[in-house]
Amino acid sequence: MGIHRQSLKTLRRIAHAHGQGGHPDLASLARDLGSAIHRHAATLDAELAYLRAPGRGFERWLLGHRRRAGMQLLVMAWPANYATPVHDHGGLWGLEIALYGALEVQSYARDPSSGELQPRGRTWLGPGDATWFDAGEPGLHRCRNLSRHDTALTLHVYGGNLAEYFAYEQAQPDQPWQAHPRHAAVSGRLPA
Repeated sequence: MGIHRQSLKTLRRIAHAHGQGGHPDLASLARDLGSAIHRHAATLDAELAYLRAPGRGFERWLLGHRRRAGMQLLVMAWPANYATPVHDHGGLWGLEIALYGALEVQSYARDPSSGELQPRGRTWLGPGDATWFDAGEPGLHRCRNLSRHDTALTLHVYGGNLAEYFAYEQAQPDQPWQAHPRHAAVSGRLPA
């Protein structure tokens, strides 16, 4: 357990070192987190295995929070085939990086006058791979666990507390997108 805690502390320390200010160097943060994830893959895999147990739902676990620095770190557990609705990130900067498994991230652009969403592209994340968005950017995307059997785990670093955001949904494919306010619940705090 001590090695695991040291691994999580390392990830948290890297995020805090890079995540200062309103516009941190997210590419450097992704590179350093990815390197640490590859170095500590076996211990992270073993010690976070309980988050991948069958029958659990989508969960957000707090790894760290600094109010003064305006940063939140979360580990998210994605059940097999789980997909989020299209959602934003409340104007915060953010980075998500895969710890275990693989995610598909489909980005969207929103037309400022009509509110319509258009797909912009897809990214696939495996362990150590990251995607990010800067503060002030909409950061609209939908994430999906690519596995039909296994839970995926990701680390998310946000430039503030991502408690409130909007999810975007269509009742039918030919109807307009509707924005719905959401509250992001945290399942608990990870020991580190």
